[in-house]
Amino acid sequence: MADFLGMMKQAAQLQSKMKEMQDELEQIEVEGVSGGGLVSVRMTAKMEVKGVTIDPSLMKPEEREVLEDLLVSAHNEARRKAEATVADKMQSLTGGLGLPPGLGFG
Repeated sequence: MADFLGMMKQAAQLQSKMKEMQDELEQIEVEGVSGGGLVSVRMTAKMEVKGVTIDPSLMKPEEREVLEDLLVSAHNEARRKAEATVADKMQSLTGGLGLPPGLGFG
């Protein structure tokens, strides 16, 4: 019975740490940049876009397609950084628990 109670206590601690991590991820911002800095996208580690910056030189009708491509590229880079941040946080949180690879929370 003591093992079961210990597991329940460990699960409760993990749940509390997961909540803290989720709160922290809302505060962490990453930035994706494309076009040599012409476009940037800021987002939280929880994938919420917080801002987009566009160089004025791209604000011309003939640059529309370039701008669209650069926005996609910057967003994708920011998303990759956010995902890496989440993975790092999860590793530090669950590293000592012996969970199978690929087991995620969220």
